[in-house]
Amino acid sequence: MLIDYPFIWAAIIAFAVLAYVILDGFDLGIGILYPLFPEKHDKDVMMNSVAPVWDGNETWLVLGGGGLLAVFPLAYATILPALYMPIILMLLGLIFRGVAFEFRWRTHRWQGFWNKAFFAGSFTAALCQGIALGALVQGIRIENRAYAGGWWDWLTPFSIATGIAVVIGYALLGSTWLVMKTQGELGVKARRLASLSAVATLVAMGAVSLWTPFLSDVYLSRWFAWPTAIFSVIVPVLVAGCFALMLYGLKAHRDTLPFLAALGLFILGYAGIGISFYPYIVPPSLTIWDAAAPDSSLAFLLVGALVLVPMILCYTAYSYWVFRGKVDPEEGYH
Repeated sequence: MLIDYPFIWAAIIAFAVLAYVILDGFDLGIGILYPLFPEKHDKDVMMNSVAPVWDGNETWLVLGGGGLLAVFPLAYATILPALYMPIILMLLGLIFRGVAFEFRWRTHRWQGFWNKAFFAGSFTAALCQGIALGALVQGIRIENRAYAGGWWDWLTPFSIATGIAVVIGYALLGSTWLVMKTQGELGVKARRLASLSAVATLVAMGAVSLWTPFLSDVYLSRWFAWPTAIFSVIVPVLVAGCFALMLYGLKAHRDTLPFLAALGLFILGYAGIGISFYPYIVPPSLTIWDAAAPDSSLAFLLVGALVLVPMILCYTAYSYWVFRGKVDPEEGYH
């Protein structure tokens, strides 16, 4: 029986990217919301809510990016030249945010500067992730197995729209995380922001989803031709269900439910991208089998992944379990 190593590795990398988006998304969302909480005490509590886990969340980004290089080298070699600018800006934003995260605790005179830096790094990283996603969805020109587009092909109205949508979505994750982890006036304000960002996220998802099928005939047939057209009914119904659960959780003060519902929205959006893409890893012409390394290499790397991925999952789950519950505003992680 032949093992489809490229398909298995595509699933592993897709899972790693999804894990990064939903885990690092909420702490990027904290940074995006930072200017809306002017009180130093509120900012400290917001930081303490993510301090034990934020750096571990980025493990999944390393796994996804490193895995892409190792197992789909052709995809890596075509995606990076097409997206150099947004990827570089994203990485600079993540680095700047990490530095600001630590430095704001160690200085008083410059704390205002590092607060702004934390917001700027978070916003830039989120926006560039969305722009890179939009540029990938709209397609990358490939000729003779190499990138054939221009330096600015990634910058289009659609990619800007997806960038804004990701920023709004991360703000939703951040606000629902604060609802789950904080209390008092901070929790009340987070609840209001969660309600607003939930509506904005739904509008942004709807706009991008309606735009996407008209970017390519492949996407159009995938969403409106039988039998895959059934997803055009199922996915919106599930999105509406997650939205209703979120509003119910916010109104009923069931503080964990809004965050779980927000994760559900992201998972459904990610599934929608997967439905549009498959079997392409670089649309519209490069499939996962075209871009894959030799099976012998994939099999060798899979042995390591079968050890490494469960270890990361266990560590991540244990970290969140240890630091579960509401943040005590009188105590700090730092």
